[in-house]
Amino acid sequence: MVRAVEQEQEEDSKKPNLKGAKDNKDRHAKSLSVGTTKLEEAALAGDPDAFEEVVAAFRAREQQLLHDMEQMKEKFAKLLLGEDMSGGGTGVSSALALSNAITNLAASVFGEQSRLEPMSPERKARWRKEMDWLLSITDHVVELVPSYQKNKDGSDMEIMVTKQRKDLLMNIPALKTLDRMLIDCLDAFKDQNEFYYLSKDAPDSERKRKDDKWWLPTVKVPPGGLSEAARKNLQVQKECVTQVLKAAMAINAQLLSEMDIPDSYIESLPKNGRASLGDSIYRSITVEFFDPDQFLASMDLSSDHKILDLKNRIEASIVIWKRKMHQKDSKSWGSGVSIEKRELFEERVEIILHLIKHRFPGLPQSSLDISKIEYNKDVGQAVLESYSRILESLAHTVLSRIEDVIQVDFLAQGPPESKENQAANPRDESECTNGMTLSDLLTWGTDQNEIEEVAEAPDPKNVQKLNMLISKKISYLDSLSGTKTPTSRH
Repeated sequence: MVRAVEQEQEEDSKKPNLKGAKDNKDRHAKSLSVGTTKLEEAALAGDPDAFEEVVAAFRAREQQLLHDMEQMKEKFAKLLLGEDMSGGGTGVSSALALSNAITNLAASVFGEQSRLEPMSPERKARWRKEMDWLLSITDHVVELVPSYQKNKDGSDMEIMVTKQRKDLLMNIPALKTLDRMLIDCLDAFKDQNEFYYLSKDAPDSERKRKDDKWWLPTVKVPPGGLSEAARKNLQVQKECVTQVLKAAMAINAQLLSEMDIPDSYIESLPKNGRASLGDSIYRSITVEFFDPDQFLASMDLSSDHKILDLKNRIEASIVIWKRKMHQKDSKSWGSGVSIEKRELFEERVEIILHLIKHRFPGLPQSSLDISKIEYNKDVGQAVLESYSRILESLAHTVLSRIEDVIQVDFLAQGPPESKENQAANPRDESECTNGMTLSDLLTWGTDQNEIEEVAEAPDPKNVQKLNMLISKKISYLDSLSGTKTPTSRH
């Protein structure tokens, strides 16, 4: 009798242990994921195979997190060392290192973007993950703002609290919205099967392009051209990317205008604006009746190198003239030139620079822009400038790929004489889409209130909302005088 009671007690003592093991197993499975899947439900129900699969998935996720952490450590170590891995203190500034990191990341993820196709999931995940790492730095770029704290006795006391800097608070969400819109535009071509690109194995006679972009794959469309639905989708995406391009250019131009002109750039300038421009360009600008379109038509703009050279000359002359006007030195202008004429000549050069920037958005950076970026010490400005610059570059590339397809479709529709004449200059339509009137150029900029609205309620498909980003005048060339220091941010 006593032995029977002891056996029952031993069995009862074992049961709680089994139940405790089951409880531990359940708690372990619950901790693997917040949401429950069928596999997790099976594991929680006591299925040993399902439990092992859940544990394996958890371990794989843990290994991925450890790998990401090592990558993050390496990336931020390079930023702290200023890209000088020897640790000798000869690295670049934190601002330039961060700018280079964002630029290099975009180059490795997007590359040439030679086709209209969605990004692979791996590239997309890498882009979002590593950009979030680099943008996380801006969360700690703050300024002190007044606030109120309520005391225990009910009285209010004014205190200073930290808040993310205003320019970052407004522009980072806006740039993220533009980023998402560009990726969504590429995703819109996921299921299309009407146009395609020839492979490298195709015969040379088929792969040869009719323009100078020989390194890009050749686009092919059906014999009669694309369907109306495909053409409509192309046009919608083109309008969307065009608005992204304009907004990114506006933000980038504003940021560059706020950066100081380095002393090294000023020291490299010639003594006067005429020497920078050359006699021929100087005479064309100072004539009595000036037409900016006619001036550009008379210039040799046959290559990016020549366009960039003209832009460099014009920017250098503006810096020289504005500095001399600020210093009230009229010797280089001659005693017969009035203040009104000085302002007139300066305005003409500004108009030309605006026209060049917007007619040729894919140009490399000018010497002035490169110098500003290289010597800039403001980390917040470096992040915003590099992020907006790579979005501008990507938008321009995607727009070019869309125009390639539109051009091939246009030529495949038929041989009417009017179409042949228009096809002789296939960029006319793109210039009309990307170009802006002179009135637009002089009132082109970003309304920060509208940017904030887009940031608060981003809608990648809302193209009309982005049009409101281009409403306020950007005085891009006001800062070229080198006489104004950006407002203190600390």
